[in-house]
Amino acid sequence: MDLTSLSALELGSKIKNKEVTVEEAVKAQLEKIKAKDKEYNCYITVLEEEALARGKEVQRLIEEGKLDSPLAGVPVVIKDNICTKGVKTTCASKILYNFIPPYDATVVEKLLNAGAVIIGKANMDEFAMGNTTETSIFGETKNPHNTEYVPGGSSGGSAAAVAAEEAFYALGSDTGGSIRQPSSFCGVTGIKPTYGTVSRYGLIAYASSLDQIGPIGKNVSDCAAVLDIISGYDSKDSTSIKQDSYNYTKALVNDVKGMRIGIPKGYLGKGLDEEVRTSILGAAEVLREKGAIVEEFELDAVDYAIPAYYVIASAEASSNLSRYDGIKYGYRTEDFEGLQEMYKKTRSEGFGNEVKRRMMIGSFVLSSGYYDAYYKKALKVKALIKEGFDKAFEKYDIIFGPTAPSTAPKLGESLSEPLKMYLGDIYTVSVNLAGLPAISLPCGADSTGLPIGLQLIGKHFGEKDIIRAAYSYEQSR
Repeated sequence: MDLTSLSALELGSKIKNKEVTVEEAVKAQLEKIKAKDKEYNCYITVLEEEALARGKEVQRLIEEGKLDSPLAGVPVVIKDNICTKGVKTTCASKILYNFIPPYDATVVEKLLNAGAVIIGKANMDEFAMGNTTETSIFGETKNPHNTEYVPGGSSGGSAAAVAAEEAFYALGSDTGGSIRQPSSFCGVTGIKPTYGTVSRYGLIAYASSLDQIGPIGKNVSDCAAVLDIISGYDSKDSTSIKQDSYNYTKALVNDVKGMRIGIPKGYLGKGLDEEVRTSILGAAEVLREKGAIVEEFELDAVDYAIPAYYVIASAEASSNLSRYDGIKYGYRTEDFEGLQEMYKKTRSEGFGNEVKRRMMIGSFVLSSGYYDAYYKKALKVKALIKEGFDKAFEKYDIIFGPTAPSTAPKLGESLSEPLKMYLGDIYTVSVNLAGLPAISLPCGADSTGLPIGLQLIGKHFGEKDIIRAAYSYEQSR
């Protein structure tokens, strides 16, 4: 039996039932990585010795009855912008090429407490800026369905690793769609939780008001089980929110009877690939046949989501990335005279083109002459988008549509046309601006065999609604 073809929960069950040891699972995963990752480049760091040692420790704890998580002993890959104590965390950037955090991110701590085995750190777009995983200093990641195509981004390494069976599940981060879009392109499932549901402590910031950590898995059940572990209030994160219940696996119910589902008319209009539209409408029909009430409606203000998102995200990026100057940690230029030249040369040599582009945009929109015209206006649009969603959720339980306007583009196409690349986030960025939860799951493939993703958006803290609807659809496929 090929253990790596199992879902995370299936493997966890076999470990619990003593059909498989943790060490066997870890070895099988490492062998798959050695066999496949030269082709796909999903990993920046593979923790072979550490994972084998951790596997023995977790096996002992399970046998002693000290671990009862359904995912105890299951290997996981962590996106390389999430801090791991004693393990290189680079953000796929030259400027952090040798950074080793002295602490674990809260999500990593929670996974370790649940018995997870960290198998490695996943490749990504540099500082999570991009949607193709081509801007990494460690080279591009390739889509396991067809290596001539991108896996999406910025969590492309995480999604591709799950799709290639190089990981049972993964953690990614989502600032404007960076969990959902690569999940769509790679044919896996990913959840972006409500802002504040999962601690951001230890996530290296891109845009602090938009970033969220979430799971990527082989199916809805795996993602719900991971979300159960990583969710919860954290005093170390000032944006963390206390909730009464986080038990998302209880929402794994095959029943959508009476659920009200709205499809924004603009989501099915100009710019949407015809094969994607056909798959999305087919998925809507499946839920309608299962008893859901599905109808189209007008969603206010989302037409302005892309410009508002890139103004806000770039502004926050220019502020967050100002700390990387070669003084305390990371890369420092070798040849310089004086402090100012050291700053300038370190940052010029350490950052890639896409990161520089966004920092320059951010600095521009925050400058005294343009703050009101761009940044302040973008914040007003953000508020209007949130109002539009709030109004929609007065009538609907979930909002339904495509994750991306097309399937994965070919490698190299997007970097030459950055504006076109930015427009690829058209269906995802508004979710981050409004702080809402959303899930992407497979709903078919195009004529070339590339996966198509379906996106379900929930109201604030409505993860259980989208998990229930996604699980119901998944059971019908």
